[in-house]
Amino acid sequence: MPKENLTIQLPDGPTIELIYVQGGTFTMGSDDSEALDREKPAHQVKLSDFYIAKYPVTQEQWQAVTGENPSGFQGEQQPVEKVSWHDTQEFLEKLNQITGKGFRLPTEAEWEFAARGGIYSQGYKYAGSDRLKQVGWYDDNSDDQTHEVGLLLANELGLHDMSGNVWEWCRDWFSDKYYEECHKRGVMENPQGPDKGTDRVLRGGSWIFHPVVCRSVDRYRTGPEIRRGFVGFRLVLPFQAVGS
Repeated sequence: MPKENLTIQLPDGPTIELIYVQGGTFTMGSDDSEALDREKPAHQVKLSDFYIAKYPVTQEQWQAVTGENPSGFQGEQQPVEKVSWHDTQEFLEKLNQITGKGFRLPTEAEWEFAARGGIYSQGYKYAGSDRLKQVGWYDDNSDDQTHEVGLLLANELGLHDMSGNVWEWCRDWFSDKYYEECHKRGVMENPQGPDKGTDRVLRGGSWIFHPVVCRSVDRYRTGPEIRRGFVGFRLVLPFQAVGS
């Protein structure tokens, strides 16, 4: 199977650019002095190879698949927002029917590994830099709105907008005790998150939030039915789903 970046064509012109992420073992979470309780304890995770979208899903991509655009900040190349976790599942079902692929949301572990730069990580605080203004739109530079994807610097893998712009839904349920359970089990391989919960995981921060929540290690939570103008998502395609 190929181990290179991919481009998937959608109806009416838009494409999805996917970055190949070589799997590996990394330290997920943080025990640093600035770490929040929800980021502790740090624990070891091993991931298989996967593909992740270069950008969060744009309004153009969403509309090509669904025929609608729910976003409050209109712009074809701006991230789609005001989409619930349940909305993303309906989008994924339609997208997979169109493409014949197996797209899904990233697991929380995949999201953090990719944001940190994967095996090429330089240990930055944010996704691609220790200076948030270089890589992310947040409360101090966003002018209270989302921005077109890809305008700021990419991280070590070539991924954009993983810090700021919009929070990104992950596949996992959220649990305050989940990291403690992971730490007790030793190295976890391709973790899928808790078996149940009331909230889903959000990652990356957004245009309306402070820098602390835009760090690659931070994690947030909200109900899967919630739609907000600062919440979007990014696609993952499992390596095995690509085919030969």
